[in-house]
Amino acid sequence: MKNNIALLLLAIVFAGCHTSHIKRESENTIVLSTSSDPKSFNPIIAKETSTTTITQFIFEGLISIDGVTHEIKPSLAKRWEVDSTGKVWKFFLREDVKWNDGYNFTADDVVFTYKNLIYNSNIPTSSKDVLSIDGKHFQVRKIDRYTVEFILPEKFAPFLQLMSQEILPAHKVSHFLEKGIFTSWWGVNEKPDNIVGTGPFKIKEYRPAEWVILEKNPYYWKKDSKGQRLPYLHRIVFLIISDANMSLLKFKTGEIDIVPVRGQDYPLLEPLQEKLNFTIYKLGPSLGSEFITLNQNIKSPLQDYKKRWFRNRNFRKAIAYAIDKENIIKNVYGGFATLQEGPLNISCGFFYNPFVNKYPYNLNMAEEILKKEGFHRVNGVLFDKDNNPVEFTILTNSNNFERIQIASIIQDDLKKLGMKVNLLPVEFNTLVTKISVTKDWEAVIIGLTGGIEPHGGKNVWHTKGQLHLWNLEPDENNIAEWERMIDTIFEEGAKELNPVKRKKLYDRWQEIVSEELPLIYTASPVVMTAVRNKFENLKPSVYGGVLHNIEEIKIRTNK
Repeated sequence: MKNNIALLLLAIVFAGCHTSHIKRESENTIVLSTSSDPKSFNPIIAKETSTTTITQFIFEGLISIDGVTHEIKPSLAKRWEVDSTGKVWKFFLREDVKWNDGYNFTADDVVFTYKNLIYNSNIPTSSKDVLSIDGKHFQVRKIDRYTVEFILPEKFAPFLQLMSQEILPAHKVSHFLEKGIFTSWWGVNEKPDNIVGTGPFKIKEYRPAEWVILEKNPYYWKKDSKGQRLPYLHRIVFLIISDANMSLLKFKTGEIDIVPVRGQDYPLLEPLQEKLNFTIYKLGPSLGSEFITLNQNIKSPLQDYKKRWFRNRNFRKAIAYAIDKENIIKNVYGGFATLQEGPLNISCGFFYNPFVNKYPYNLNMAEEILKKEGFHRVNGVLFDKDNNPVEFTILTNSNNFERIQIASIIQDDLKKLGMKVNLLPVEFNTLVTKISVTKDWEAVIIGLTGGIEPHGGKNVWHTKGQLHLWNLEPDENNIAEWERMIDTIFEEGAKELNPVKRKKLYDRWQEIVSEELPLIYTASPVVMTAVRNKFENLKPSVYGGVLHNIEEIKIRTNK
């Protein structure tokens, strides 16, 4: 049904018709758009932004990270202390926190979340990847009703930052865990009242292909300096609009309050700022990454000769040299992007390594590399040394026009080498399923969110990671030596407390990635966001975005 264009357009129009009704019902509403339906409302198993875009406002961790300063701040824990060994941490919890159903938040919820969910071998959570050292879990125990102790197997440099991990309610979840249905629980068909968090908002309504509505959590613990309970906003409305052009149109007509600005849209929007009373914030290169990756998994259903291509480093290098990144920056991002050569960029700060291998556009170099590997052309068509024609399909998500454009450029670039590349856009959640479940794909253009702490990417880079997408769930005979080196770096980097030594380790990781090219990077778009001039307390940043302090944002009284 979602692929039926007529029905999709009807859903978009229907959502638009209801926007004015939503605003009239509550002036204290912010209206946003999201390009996909959420896959679930369960933050523990989420691997896609279609879910976390919503859940980030519903759940909280023991600490939070300031979106501007990157400072670690108290959240569900009011304070913490660590012993002289650096391995025993105590968190003293707030005593005034309630779940949005009125139940008290206690140490039992923290212990339950870690012991019964994150460290549960039957639950496929990416959190397990980053919240462990050499495969060893943290010991988590309750000291009293509002005190929790973590005992680490080793000193762990990113530990405190990772305590932003969402906490779930034991009283609500335990029953479903015992029944063995936790991974399917809190799906998109769940009753909103059953989705319980401590965050500033809770789910009020979800209508597939139309909207997700969040409403103020009446029990939220934060208060402003005058003692008023936060958040100031009463509702957040996410209109589900797969077409970015439609989102932009609705922003122009006043139906949406905040919209991402693509580089190609900037020249059209910029002159309208004063007339339509909005501001475009240019925040810097995205912390995330956009790339093409090839399926190297021996256990995938691909033909063996294609697996040999994709696992060949020089085949990947030839593709890297053949991609015209400057063309992507100019024609996809309208010049508002920078070249990306490795897993981090300048916005990532301290750990960024600018001295990685680079692959400027060079078709001659690409052809020379392929010839050395036995590839040859016949009547313009590229064949491998066993005379198999080089043909494969690139998948990307159908609701991301920029990725489709990038795929089209790469398709044309590789055609110049004699490769036949097919392009198949699919619905985003279908794409995630192909990558993480069926492993039935050849190449994909997709992106990953990023951050300032490299260990946060362990679920991608470690061979046991839940998002090690190019070689997911490999066995011991299916792990390349360079992948083992990265495993070691991430294990040692987590235990190294000296920042300079940590940086050297993660510098080496970036060098290995740029040499082996499991992900072939394209460009880092500049994060730009258009926001109506009706809000107070905005603190936009490339790390936190526009809504990182959502509980403090309010609508001007004289808008």
